[in-house]
Amino acid sequence: MHAAETVVITGASSGIGRATARLFAQDGARLVLAGRDADTLEAVAAECRDRGAAVLAVPTDVGSEDDVDRLADAAVQHFGSIDVWVGNASLYSFGTFEQTPSEVFDRIIEVNLLGQVYGARAALRVFRRQGRGVLVSVASVYSRITSPLVSPYVTSKFGLLGFLEVLRMETRNAPDIHVCAVLPATIDTPIHQHAANYTGRPVRPLPPVVDPVRVARAIVRVSRRPRRLVQVGRVQSMFVYARALAPAAYEPAVAVAYRALALKKGSLPPAPGNLFEADRKATGVTGGWRILPWLRRTPGR
Repeated sequence: MHAAETVVITGASSGIGRATARLFAQDGARLVLAGRDADTLEAVAAECRDRGAAVLAVPTDVGSEDDVDRLADAAVQHFGSIDVWVGNASLYSFGTFEQTPSEVFDRIIEVNLLGQVYGARAALRVFRRQGRGVLVSVASVYSRITSPLVSPYVTSKFGLLGFLEVLRMETRNAPDIHVCAVLPATIDTPIHQHAANYTGRPVRPLPPVVDPVRVARAIVRVSRRPRRLVQVGRVQSMFVYARALAPAAYEPAVAVAYRALALKKGSLPPAPGNLFEADRKATGVTGGWRILPWLRRTPGR
């Protein structure tokens, strides 16, 4: 990647987004970082400046199309172009569909799916003017498989992958505009600490848990050598083939395994996590799940 390229990253405050910002910064990219909390975002920006990058931090809720439009405008006004747009912001919840409040379900769709739609619309306007650009959307292995207790997340990620496939078809007339999907498996980020939880139980991510830097590296790679789809996390990616080849066996097996592995003993009151308000406490790259993951307890909510 050329050092003068401009990269927009949504969801840059923690996890995969923060790891990705650091890697692009090391390459000397000009960064436009988006997240809901201005103070946390500025801390990430300072890390990137220390690595030699020019950085613009733009507080943004990707669930608002006006916010996303302002983000794109700010990037162009400040740096003159957008070469790579990384759509990464995402929310998560645990609970059956019937346990999950409608406003929680809707908020996850708003951020995970519509936020990507708004980002693509803003980025493509700039890419069409420039005649080039790379859209990298962080989807999920849940774009291709299912499990209980995460219905809004699965719905959003299935929808996102279909949306990206349509975009690739519609941009075939522009050979220098690329649409890429990165599908992580379970990643060691704070998203599980941030998640809404309506199960009544402490929860944990499904093993094996993957280093978020692996996903960040995949994002940087596809921005340089675009590919339609990249999966990160070999073990859980195997479930894609299991579901395709034997769906009748996959569904009951995964339903039993997920409840056994994801739910811990104990009780917790229902809570919306960071869905409606940014969490300033868990903003690192990792969530610490690879350190004694079976003993760690999700903070009470």
